[in-house]
Amino acid sequence: MAESKKLSYEEARDQLAEIVSKLEGGQATLEESLALWEKGEALAKVCQDWLDGAKAKLDAIRPTE
Repeated sequence: MAESKKLSYEEARDQLAEIVSKLEGGQATLEESLALWEKGEALAKVCQDWLDGAKAKLDAIRPTE
């Protein structure tokens, strides 16, 4: 999912929330649900990468005790 790498944290989070809502709705076929799940996994990774990057930046500027 190359296009997800260009997403901001907020964009990825919002898309992930939409996918969760669709899956919880239970109206998708099994095939559609699997595709949504895979896209959701990729979006969750994008979100985690953003959070890990932010944490690394904070850790780098935080004074050591």
